[in-house]
Amino acid sequence: MRRKRSRISEEELNITTFLNLMVVLIPFLLLNAVFAQVSILQLNLPSSEVTPPSENEKPKLALEVLIYKDRYEVADRTSGSVLKIVRNTADGAHDADGLRSFLAKEVKSRFEDITSVTLLCEDDTPYDLMIRTMDSVRYYRALVNGQSIKRELFPDIGIGSAPADSSTAGGDA
Repeated sequence: MRRKRSRISEEELNITTFLNLMVVLIPFLLLNAVFAQVSILQLNLPSSEVTPPSENEKPKLALEVLIYKDRYEVADRTSGSVLKIVRNTADGAHDADGLRSFLAKEVKSRFEDITSVTLLCEDDTPYDLMIRTMDSVRYYRALVNGQSIKRELFPDIGIGSAPADSSTAGGDA
């Protein structure tokens, strides 16, 4: 019996090397982890009512940006006129920079107090294109004292469904 008791001995578990590995590995993984950035954008449904201006009030702009497969159309809902057609670039991608430039230079300079825009999309418009267009109409970059800063264009965005593409639009308005 004595021999069996001497064979059974209590051994200690050595986890020092494992703990050393964890001390190095955990900070490494935390530093290299990409944390998701979620931003929420308040969107509105387009209003169906357009109030006509009174006699002494100048007409307000109800800005719409229509997204079609081959172009952007910038239009005024109150007058029903197309302000500009921004064609796709040579590689077939939508010209978001051209849209942003037109909105910043032409529209915002004339109608500084307008902050709302309605994006009208076709049913099969890709999600990525919609998001890029939203970013294009929300802000632009301006040089102030040699520094590039973000300036607000039309932050109040409404989304709706675009009317059927007539494909008879010809050139810039």
